[in-house]
Amino acid sequence: MLRLLEEKIATPLGPLWVVCDELFRLRAIEWEQYRDRMEQLLNIHYRHEGYERVSATNPGGLSDKLADYFAGNLAVIDTLETATGGTPFQREVWQALRAIPCGQVMHYGQLAAQLGRPGAARAVGAANGANPISIVVPCHRVIGRNGTLTGYAGGVQRKEWLLRHEGYLLL
Repeated sequence: MLRLLEEKIATPLGPLWVVCDELFRLRAIEWEQYRDRMEQLLNIHYRHEGYERVSATNPGGLSDKLADYFAGNLAVIDTLETATGGTPFQREVWQALRAIPCGQVMHYGQLAAQLGRPGAARAVGAANGANPISIVVPCHRVIGRNGTLTGYAGGVQRKEWLLRHEGYLLL
């Protein structure tokens, strides 16, 4: 049975759940107000193998590392290991998201083309929306074709804050 360690941490944007496995690989990061979404994604990805959630304090130093990110050490999120379920296409999109440099953005069509699937912008958007590890798998770095801040599971205001925090200048 998969054992998931979890902690709720304070951030400038509100409480954030951090969930990892016993090897300290991130399995989920979600805002407190969207905890139901996180639980749904955990069930989708891990119910078949079985899992239990256990309260932990700063598992693997992950809570401190996320606090460092919010304090301005932006590069720290690139050092965090992830392991999650999802379809092969979703995992491909999530891997591509991690390659978008801090302070830069792409639009959904660009990301689809980069994956060799031009015309699959909506599918990329759907995979983005199913991302269980926000911030570290930086789905907030994907914007609409015309530069608009379209959908973010944590809310567009958080998306804007994260982009500004990372140095992306919004007009």
